[in-house]
Amino acid sequence: MYYEAISPLAAFGAGVLSVLSPCILPLLPAVLASSTGKGKLRPLAIVLGVSISFTLMGVVTSTFGAAFQAYIGQLKILAEILIITMGLAILFDISLFNAFARFPLLAGMKDEGPISGFLLGLSLGVLWIPCVGPILASILTMVALEGNAATGALTLSIYSAGFAVPMLLLAYSAHLSTSKIKLISKYDVAFKKGAGIVLILVGFSMVYQNHLRWLL
Repeated sequence: MYYEAISPLAAFGAGVLSVLSPCILPLLPAVLASSTGKGKLRPLAIVLGVSISFTLMGVVTSTFGAAFQAYIGQLKILAEILIITMGLAILFDISLFNAFARFPLLAGMKDEGPISGFLLGLSLGVLWIPCVGPILASILTMVALEGNAATGALTLSIYSAGFAVPMLLLAYSAHLSTSKIKLISKYDVAFKKGAGIVLILVGFSMVYQNHLRWLL
């Protein structure tokens, strides 16, 4: 392919950064609250549902990319525009995915069982798109260009792992209080701005590789 595949470290880091979003992190204590008995498996089931949701997005996007490899030139241009746009959206805090926030939560959210937790996790993969959209969209764009379903599944699985680790630490740690979560959230803006700048640089790097390099 015309660009190097997303490194596992970059995909994992993107997942961690996504879960630290100000509209996700403060909600996690309520979403992941563990209870007695079977309820203790609920946070794990939620994380599994979220991970499968993101991984399926990777498979679908990769399949789409594979089907349109004949138009790879046009896909490259679209990818460059999308990645730069996503970077600008993060940098200037522009909401591009608010339509997804209109979907209601599953009625089983308040249940304590792992099955309802798994279903909730599947829905959260979509419901949280307004919060993680630019980063997730950029990864999915690169995965689409790769056009390999196995690569897409692996990349999004690694992204999901980065997303899952902080969630599980929060769910099963008695040391992460609400005050500490608020303290962590204070640094999220700086991380997001940095991520936005990185995406913009990646987008312009792709423009240079695919178009300008041959003119200079």
